[in-house]
Amino acid sequence: MPNLTTKELNALSDQLDFERVLHCKYLSAVQESQDQELKSKFQECASQHLNNYTTLLNYLR
Repeated sequence: MPNLTTKELNALSDQLDFERVLHCKYLSAVQESQDQELKSKFQECASQHLNNYTTLLNYLR
């Protein structure tokens, strides 16, 4: 992995936080929704943001 600047590390940290928050919000929407189609879409979004989070985290390791 190339050396990252402080600015780049801060940006990645911000993006990790953003992905984590979105994952949690979509999971909450899954719990609150009564419509099965919406629940499914919200779950897809939650999974995608968790995947984004994991990918970024693995990049930093």
